[in-house]
Amino acid sequence: MKIVVDGFGGDNAPLAVLQGCALAAEEYKVPIAVTGDVETMKKTAQENQVDISKLELVQADSVIDIEEDPTEITKSKSDSSMAVAFKMVASGEADVFVSAGSTGAIVVGASLIVKRIKGIKRAALAPIIPTVNGCYMLMDGGANVDCRPEMLLHFGLMGSAYMNQIMGIKNPRVGLANIGAEETKGGELQLKAYELLKKAPINFTGNVEARDIPLGGCDVVVADGFSGNIILKLTEGMGKLISMKLKDIFMSGVLSKVAALIVMKKVNAFKKSMDYTEYGGAPLMGVRKPVIKAHGSSNAVAFKNAVRQAIRFTENDVIGEIEGHLAACEAGGEE
Repeated sequence: MKIVVDGFGGDNAPLAVLQGCALAAEEYKVPIAVTGDVETMKKTAQENQVDISKLELVQADSVIDIEEDPTEITKSKSDSSMAVAFKMVASGEADVFVSAGSTGAIVVGASLIVKRIKGIKRAALAPIIPTVNGCYMLMDGGANVDCRPEMLLHFGLMGSAYMNQIMGIKNPRVGLANIGAEETKGGELQLKAYELLKKAPINFTGNVEARDIPLGGCDVVVADGFSGNIILKLTEGMGKLISMKLKDIFMSGVLSKVAALIVMKKVNAFKKSMDYTEYGGAPLMGVRKPVIKAHGSSNAVAFKNAVRQAIRFTENDVIGEIEGHLAACEAGGEE
């Protein structure tokens, strides 16, 4: 197995990328290639005392910025660090892709260069989000604003496969994000998707309301990308709000500071459970090879964990599991 990482994707590139990849190469003993301007990466590593001796540096002549049209990855930015990495995966030079760069460019590059799994209508961004007693996968987190019912069916199939194979949840519960738990709730998209999901070879538990999602209402939340991105961003905002409020409470006086010392171990454990760097990134589900989208502000630890996630994705054959679900659907005449 060989992993290729976009060396200039993300707010803290290339330093955090090189640091994280160096840590991953040391800990996981897996070949890692990093794409980008080689001289700049060497200089950055030297200035910051990062040992990159175990990394393969691959030359790329440009960077696709977050403000640019994502389709430029196959046009004017076909020589970018992201495009070069995708081409390595598509050609078989590498097995897995990791980047903290533009989400739009990743979706376009994965779909057009690596290609989608046969039968999958659209690739979907699938972040792992903490709950009160574990975590859930959100499908779609924002890659597809407008969706058709069969796309939501595929999201459910793919999410179920991932949570089973990677997170070790047997028969994961799949819920459809909706404004009520009743089968008759929602618009045309939700009503039609409900019928498809109900007949799919997965553990579909029905509609799930937003308030039940963080309480562990299901293991996979299926939504169109517009609704999913709102769920994702609101969750991130609430996490920051809780952190800020806790800090205000514990720093409000002498007694509060003493109390903070007593409970700090549990507070830190809670903060760690809510930390995106622990999960590494969001898989882009629906493409032929594993693609991991790391958070844009990823630090070295987040990149290391993204590599770990990429390794597990490959070793547990999530794509094969998805193909099996699709075949079961086709055999049942539900597609």
